[in-house]
Amino acid sequence: MSENPVVVWAELPVIDLPKAIAFYSKVFSYDMSIDSSGPNPMATLGAPAMGVGAHLYPGKPSAAGTGATVHLAVPDTLEATRDRCQAASGKIVSDAITIPPGRFIYALDPDGNSLGLFEPA
Repeated sequence: MSENPVVVWAELPVIDLPKAIAFYSKVFSYDMSIDSSGPNPMATLGAPAMGVGAHLYPGKPSAAGTGATVHLAVPDTLEATRDRCQAASGKIVSDAITIPPGRFIYALDPDGNSLGLFEPA
């Protein structure tokens, strides 16, 4: 076993799973659907082959902006994704931040989950 902790996957609780699927599909161009094969319905963010996985599930989100932040790669430009996020009822909470690997913007999904919209360099 590894001595260093690593992220295996992330889970984002949402109040209305179909509504959340519509938001993430529009903002990130994901092809999402509800998977009912496990103990709870869920929807995978992105494609499993993209790296660390994440999914949405019906649950109670933390108060807006107080939970963990999940950074998701944008499908095109940071600005285009920012605009889609706002159009889909998400909230942008920062200007673009540049770091060596790229740029990102903090945002909230309609349930208040904290997101980083990340554009690699």
